[in-house]
Amino acid sequence: MIFSPHNRVLVQGICEPLGAVYAPIMQAYGTDLVAGVSAGHGSSDFYGIPVFDLVDQAIDQVGAIDTTVIFVSPYAVLDAALEAIAAGIHQVIIVTEGVPPLDMVRLLRQAEATETLVVGPNSAGIIIPGQLLLGVHPTSFYTPGPVGIISRNGTLTYEVAMQLSQAGLGQSIGVCIGGDAIIGSSFPQWLQILEEDEHTEAIVLIGEIGGDSEEAAAHYIAEAIDKPVVAYIAGKNAPKGRRIGHAGAIIDAQILELGPDTGTAASKINALRRARIPVAERPSQIPTLVEKALRKLVKQA
Repeated sequence: MIFSPHNRVLVQGICEPLGAVYAPIMQAYGTDLVAGVSAGHGSSDFYGIPVFDLVDQAIDQVGAIDTTVIFVSPYAVLDAALEAIAAGIHQVIIVTEGVPPLDMVRLLRQAEATETLVVGPNSAGIIIPGQLLLGVHPTSFYTPGPVGIISRNGTLTYEVAMQLSQAGLGQSIGVCIGGDAIIGSSFPQWLQILEEDEHTEAIVLIGEIGGDSEEAAAHYIAEAIDKPVVAYIAGKNAPKGRRIGHAGAIIDAQILELGPDTGTAASKINALRRARIPVAERPSQIPTLVEKALRKLVKQA
């Protein structure tokens, strides 16, 4: 796994309202939060975390940093992320929603050129239960175990984690890839990461209507993933053609010229089923499907 309790973590926007709430929570959960950055608040201290005006200043004082979690305002995200990448940080998690699309295009070009992993924007971040919190996941919903969760939707990630925990199925990781129109890391990237992760035995993929990322994931699973995958698609009852706003994440498929059906719940579910991936009708069915998949795995072993 590319994330571990040994990750040295920076919070950009630590004095912003959301950063100020979640930095202490992340630290209390055991995250090695070594510094914060908030322009105009340099040379101060926040819950024992040293705060700097610039990322370079933080690294000069505390040493190398592995991961940054960004809480700054939408129009400041691009500068914050590029500053972190220029300073040698190659894991960037963007909690902020509503980042301008052209800013994300610029950021992702730089991320690709520097082999930087970007999670988000509009992401709840990442949690490794019992070890590491990088974002805003409610930690009480999670327990350590063998099930990896990858989702576009933060609150659905929490709900599924709670359902799994109540069924005695702990999680190896919870990842929200983000809900904005243009995001960094994709379902296929995270599927491959969890395929290679020795602590993950089964994967839950949570999608929603809009775009074609779930169809792409279904194809990738059929071609490259050996671990059992269970899926759930939100938005089945949304009226056809309705643009509903999960922070702009649910995009009219016709505008994207993906075809008249791509982006609908039916298209995604059909793609997943063609790839022989069990699809839950409701989040409450996910633990049963995961248990069945794990039992089948034991029999095959």
